[in-house]
Amino acid sequence: MILLTSPAEMHAWIRSLNGRPTIGFVPTMGALHAGHEALLQQSQSENEATVLSIFVNPTQFNVDADFDAYPRTVDRDLRIAEHHGVDAVYMPSTEAMYPNGWRVFVEPGTASDPMEGGGRPGHFRGVATIVTKLFHAVQPHRAYFGKKDYQQLAVVKQMVAELDMDIEIIGVDTIRHDDGLAMSSRNVRLSEQDRTAAPIIQKSLREARHAVASGLTDARDIEKLISETIGTEPRAKIEYVTVTRARDLARTEYIDETSVVCVAVWFGDVRLIDNIELHLPY
Repeated sequence: MILLTSPAEMHAWIRSLNGRPTIGFVPTMGALHAGHEALLQQSQSENEATVLSIFVNPTQFNVDADFDAYPRTVDRDLRIAEHHGVDAVYMPSTEAMYPNGWRVFVEPGTASDPMEGGGRPGHFRGVATIVTKLFHAVQPHRAYFGKKDYQQLAVVKQMVAELDMDIEIIGVDTIRHDDGLAMSSRNVRLSEQDRTAAPIIQKSLREARHAVASGLTDARDIEKLISETIGTEPRAKIEYVTVTRARDLARTEYIDETSVVCVAVWFGDVRLIDNIELHLPY
């Protein structure tokens, strides 16, 4: 496994490869967990080489304190990467990615407008910019993203399609703890009481899926059902519950074959997001 720390080193490594092996790419901000490992495993099974990136991207944080508090576990991350047979780890510095005088950004498409876009201005511009820079450096054939960040996945898919990038974007199902909580780097910041309470999110989403399977199709009724279930947990504070079309995240009045419900919920000062795809019973 090789460690690369600048775009120039990444480009040189790509040029050094014999032939043109298929490259799978897993972009992360580190603090790896089982969800990231699932991405690495799928990349390993579908490609001849796998590249993992570790970069805590400052341009996608709205609050400096959140950037500072983001967990950094580089030594552990590198051990996980080596365990999974990663060929190269791309770990550039902030200075390498955003040199002095940097002024070029990539504006995201309409998939960035609802939900996270409303509460985190500039977040998806930071995501679109860093993902574009990483794609240009790594030159992957396939890139793997977890479905837990469903809107991020939609933003990247839209960007790749509309900017004619020759990269296959693959969404991988969310990996969960035994109690249903989606694995996230933010979970380590939950207090003991909030960690116990947080599975209410997945409970509410499962109830919504069951209701749709039983014939409920009104999107507002689904949102109300989820909100009422989460509302039974006094430690939870809902930011949003939204039913959208999966393909473009536009709000929808009724559940169809491509619907997804996304939620954001606060537990203390920790914000958790989750989602579930909804399928009609016919």
